[in-house]
Amino acid sequence: MEAMQRRPILAIVGPTAVGKTEVAVRVAERIGGEIVCADSRTVYRGMDIGTAKPTWEMRSRVPHHLLDVADPHQVFTVRLFQQLAREAIAQIRGRGRVPLLVGGTGLYIRAVLDGLRIPPVPPDWELRRQLEEEERRHPGVLHERLKEVDPERAARIHPTNLRRIIRALEIWHHLGVPPSRVEARGPEEPSLRVGLTMDRRVLHERIDRRIDEQLQAGFVEEVRRLLDRGVPPSAPALQALGYREIAAYLRGELSWTEAIRRWRRNTRRYARRQLIWFRAETRIRWLDVTDLRPEEAAERIGEWFLAEAREGLPVR
Repeated sequence: MEAMQRRPILAIVGPTAVGKTEVAVRVAERIGGEIVCADSRTVYRGMDIGTAKPTWEMRSRVPHHLLDVADPHQVFTVRLFQQLAREAIAQIRGRGRVPLLVGGTGLYIRAVLDGLRIPPVPPDWELRRQLEEEERRHPGVLHERLKEVDPERAARIHPTNLRRIIRALEIWHHLGVPPSRVEARGPEEPSLRVGLTMDRRVLHERIDRRIDEQLQAGFVEEVRRLLDRGVPPSAPALQALGYREIAAYLRGELSWTEAIRRWRRNTRRYARRQLIWFRAETRIRWLDVTDLRPEEAAERIGEWFLAEAREGLPVR
């Protein structure tokens, strides 16, 4: 029973548009797995096109977990994701199947695999409002402050990621200790961590092509529906790539040309930040998929996983 409960996790990570979803479905079919989605935007209901959720055909082939578990009005925390992911993984193991943790949100991956102990500090909306106003008056001041109180955490957060900067300062404000000391690691999960990468030029082409496809699929109307439902533009859900830019267009704050230009630019920058985050993780085994078909990549990853599972899969 214990061996079943500790059945190793296969994590598949990488930048946006690299092809994680299709590869993961094929791997899951090969090794008898179910997918736990580790993406900070696919958790939201009604956000389907812009988050590139797995298609219904993919979901019919392999069970997917942690899709559509929150309303876009909600603030979905890392702590809640960790709790739900652990529950899903336990259920998958209980069925004798392999859990696959798949996505590009690095903190979600670490929260599950490294057992981060996330402090139970509830959102302080007044403090957040004050910090946001301060950042508007003096851009960059909050990241500099975080450097002073927690240089380790500041080094892991991009200066433009205001949401994570404010959360780190919120923890420090309420507990009086650096977040990097509070969010210590617990027991690690046995896992094989695989990162997908590809030539940057090819990745940028894939990003542009996916944006074009999302627009053709009705993405503008998807954003309009969210705004019509009363989801505020400041909601974390609408800070997602594409949603923020198209919402600004619909409110008359950006021209169509500028909105699309920013969406493409911001997505490329996000992909670069994802790669920087994951490259810093020495336990990831990288696979260049530039010239590999999804089935070829899946075959190779499946072989890696099964080979290591037979040998006891040393925890990385």
